Amino acid sequence: DGGRIVYASVLNRPDRLGDVLVKQGVITPEALRAAIEKQGRHPDQRLGQILIEDHGLTQDQLQKFVSVQIEEAVYHLFGWETGSFRFEPGERPDADQALQVSLSAEGLLLEGARRVDEWSLIEKKVPSTDLVFTVGGGAGKKDSEVELTAEQEAVLPLLDGTRTVDDVVTESGLVEFDVAKAIYGLVQAGYVTSEGAREQGTARKEPGVARHLELAGAFYRAGMLEDAEAEYRAALDLDPGLERARTRLGLIGLRTARPEVALEHIDALLETRADDVDALRNRSIALEMLGRSDEALATLDRAAEGDSENEHVLLAQAVLLLKTGQADRAMEGFRRYRKSPGGESDPSPMYFAYAVLAAAEEGELEEAIRLGRGGLERFPTSSPILVNLGVVLERKGETDAAEALYLRAVQQATPLPQAHKNLGDLAYGRGDRAGAQAHYERAVKLDPELGDDTYSKLGELVYKEGDTGAAKALWQRALELNPENKVVRTNLSLVPKASSP
Repeated sequence: DGGRIVYASVLNRPDRLGDVLVKQGVITPEALRAAIEKQGRHPDQRLGQILIEDHGLTQDQLQKFVSVQIEEAVYHLFGWETGSFRFEPGERPDADQALQVSLSAEGLLLEGARRVDEWSLIEKKVPSTDLVFTVGGGAGKKDSEVELTAEQEAVLPLLDGTRTVDDVVTESGLVEFDVAKAIYGLVQAGYVTSEGAREQGTARKEPGVARHLELAGAFYRAGMLEDAEAEYRAALDLDPGLERARTRLGLIGLRTARPEVALEHIDALLETRADDVDALRNRSIALEMLGRSDEALATLDRAAEGDSENEHVLLAQAVLLLKTGQADRAMEGFRRYRKSPGGESDPSPMYFAYAVLAAAEEGELEEAIRLGRGGLERFPTSSPILVNLGVVLERKGETDAAEALYLRAVQQATPLPQAHKNLGDLAYGRGDRAGAQAHYERAVKLDPELGDDTYSKLGELVYKEGDTGAAKALWQRALELNPENKVVRTNLSLVPKASSP
């Protein structure tokens, strides 16, 4: 960001922030366990922020250790001799933006180059992190002849002939380079000797569940949901009672449009945590996706019984009431939401987007416009607010103002397909065939399930250009989405006659 390093991670290297904080004596093991349990209940919360809010960790301490993690991820790249990459402009990390970590790229490059030079020496004595070292005959020199570094003092008691270098890294709270450098110095001084790689028969049992959860969390944060799902399922095979895995699998089901999968895991979670408001809210989303709106509303009612002022539940109720054609009840729900602590102090853009439509459905166009404009003052780049306010202005006959809002919406980083559809309709209405076709094509590219009307009009446009085959294909697609579309059926019945000699 601006030429500086703000975030870096390596997926197959576990996130050790919590363990490092414990090993360094910054937090207690009990605090870490409590924070991890809370994160399991609230997966969208960052572990570091929980430790700050609940366990006395300071922002400076967190920033220091996160900076070390980022540095180590960058240094890890220096050991790679081959590989490939792709560049994705505009991508933002799934990291705690409140940390404001900003590191010099030049500084990391210089330090990385220095480490490469040192590694060339270190690897002569420590060629692998799978090696086991043990205290040798030279240990007695400690007091009289050799002064140990702080890192060597920390590492020496752990070199017991059973721990690998990787184990020492984990248990010491030091980074890999510092551990390897310390061991190299101890070997050179005659303090320790290598026992070779740990024999399979003497290997300590790998904490499989923890490892699966670490990898799953890394995959999930990176958006690699299929890999994350596989790791969470593997963790559940070892421990079926893992609430954290159940929670994430439910979220993955929702994010990948598999509500039945989401429902399976959310319901399993609710068997032991029947009043979990977040789980109930997610269950309502899955039920809505399955078309079971009545059950979804009932689930939200149940969540509201457990937390009557939960702004997320109140907003979800209002939105679902609107979607099910109950605009009057939805308006009342939106008012309750705005009176809740969160809705009053920090209203969601979703509130403005849907409250606009609810007010319009109730015939309160001026109120709808007021809500929409108020929303855009807070969230000027919100595509849903831009589009829905445009719809209301169109209903009032203010098509130029509506079109301006739709154009703003399609210029956002995540344009809504409906914005292109609405622009296409305006162009279609004034006879701008080329403009209408361009917007319709963009709309269905963004959302192939957008609706039969878009495909119907696209078919008419290409048919008028003489492309009968393309028109038939578009109309067939419209019928797939809505078999009751009589206009499309008529068009299809006439096409063979119109194209016959």
